[in-house]
Amino acid sequence: MSLRINDTIPDLTVETDQGTISLHDFVGDSWAILFSHPKDFTPVCTTEFGAVAQLSEEWAKRGTKVLGISVDGVEDHKKWKADIEAVGGAKAGFPIVADTDLTLSKAFDMLPAEAYLPDGRTPADSATVRSVFIIGPDKKLKLSMTYPMTVGRNFAEVLRALDGLQTSAGQGVATPANWNVGDDVIIPTSVSDAEATSKFGKFTTVLPYLRMAKLPN
Repeated sequence: MSLRINDTIPDLTVETDQGTISLHDFVGDSWAILFSHPKDFTPVCTTEFGAVAQLSEEWAKRGTKVLGISVDGVEDHKKWKADIEAVGGAKAGFPIVADTDLTLSKAFDMLPAEAYLPDGRTPADSATVRSVFIIGPDKKLKLSMTYPMTVGRNFAEVLRALDGLQTSAGQGVATPANWNVGDDVIIPTSVSDAEATSKFGKFTTVLPYLRMAKLPN
């Protein structure tokens, strides 16, 4: 079954380069991001995990844990981290799941149930394991994005999306296209004008169903 937005993620127990973890315990009361990759020692993935390592302070500011996923084994992950850190110029302190039996990849609907890893496989055999999953403290999936193997992920967009999710959840608002922290937000249609005035003060009515306001300080 597909994992959809607002579904609770499965509480799998997985092996990582930092030991055995439960997904629900890993998330805890934090936000979490799962970055999946089809194979260790691949060029695009190495640059991506290097970028994740560079952003360690940004994840921490947002109370967000990072968990990598690749379908290779623990020992490969440990060796790969040396390359990741050389490319990124930063310590890769996050764990990477060794999803050698594809349990996690299938549970998150990145691979079909009948998928397997053939001898002498290439990244193409697990190409769809190229996704980002943002998970809330309630253990529910809040956002997912899937990329092809040839296009590196834009981590500025991942941060922007995380900011939008946290703002929406914390302030009871929505965010417009191209929104960044500090920009005006959208007042939900379920909020009356009187309630909007009480919460936001001034707001702008662009259309009867589109009202914009600045978040209160």
